[in-house]
Amino acid sequence: MPGTTAVSPGSLPRDLEDLRHQLDAAEREATALVEDLDDERLNWRPSPAAWSIAQCLDHLSATSRVYLDAMEEAAATARRRGWQRRGPIRPGAPSRWFLRELEPPPRRRLRAPRKIAPMAPASRASKAAVGEDFKRQQARARALLAAVADLDLNRARFVNPFVPLVRFTLGTGFLVIAAHQRRHLVQAARLRQRPDFPASS
Repeated sequence: MPGTTAVSPGSLPRDLEDLRHQLDAAEREATALVEDLDDERLNWRPSPAAWSIAQCLDHLSATSRVYLDAMEEAAATARRRGWQRRGPIRPGAPSRWFLRELEPPPRRRLRAPRKIAPMAPASRASKAAVGEDFKRQQARARALLAAVADLDLNRARFVNPFVPLVRFTLGTGFLVIAAHQRRHLVQAARLRQRPDFPASS
């Protein structure tokens, strides 16, 4: 991002360092989930209405991509306006409610908007493609986190990509990405725990 101030991971403020650890943990968990799977098991679904592990990870990558597009624009605006950091991330009450709804275990089922709906089952994703895309979006999120470490993440806002009447702060955007990842990584892990999950060949 042009004009950003470079910040090394070790010098991140505590709240952003915690977010970086959450992103790292999600990547480790996703890697562990798929490392011993072949493409058949990766794409297995217990029912036509259920998602596969591949679809869970594809959905996470798509969500990060859409959020980060909007967040990068908001960060550039904050940089131009000189909105410097004034303290840790403080989500407002509506954002805290939304974050609670995202965290596992799911309190209610949330329908994925069309633009981040997972790939069709017939697409038969490969482990390499799914894993590389997920890691690419994680790297992008970490890079943005470091790039905005000196900005006021409670002042800079972006339009929610799925609910245009709602605006999130940049800080809330990072929290949403992390919580959403935990939600669907739990979903993917539960697939592997099912007694009917295919055994390795």
